[in-house]
Amino acid sequence: MAILGYARVSTQDQNLTGQIEALKAAGADLIYREKISGARADRPQLAKLMASLKAGDVVLVTKLDRLGRSTRELLDLIERISKAGAAFRSIGDPLWDTSSSQGRLLSTLLAAIAEFERDLIKERTGEGRRRAVANGVKFGRKPKLSEYQRKEAIKRRAERMLAEVRYIAKRTILEALFSYRRASLTR
Repeated sequence: MAILGYARVSTQDQNLTGQIEALKAAGADLIYREKISGARADRPQLAKLMASLKAGDVVLVTKLDRLGRSTRELLDLIERISKAGAAFRSIGDPLWDTSSSQGRLLSTLLAAIAEFERDLIKERTGEGRRRAVANGVKFGRKPKLSEYQRKEAIKRRAERMLAEVRYIAKRTILEALFSYRRASLTR
């Protein structure tokens, strides 16, 4: 069982000393250090810490915001730590100790709230999309061919004159013809 500390500051001008001292005082055997924004997804030292986790290890931070910037990211990391058989502790936030039943309860409650929030966002987004479609909003990229070009391509295809169409890739014309055919079949 090892106590693995994680210290992070957002900019090169900030100093890790305070965090390192607190982690050592709390018994950290090894401390992973980073001077990188928490908003970045690629945090190499955090990735090394997560890869080195073994059952019985404890991940220790001075404050929750050192590990993750958003609730969702924090909960995902804590879940990954738990799946590795390790525990998570925050020195500045004593309730966050997943080796205790109280800490696990807090994690579970926040995960449930985050999931509820995601579901609400999905519902609102879906509702908004349905309203937009009902109001005639079209999603997706704009067609490459204008209505005139599409009709001209269909006419020339019928007359076997597609080779005469200039400045438009043959693949673009074929895609337009296939989408026209699909649209006419669903009418």
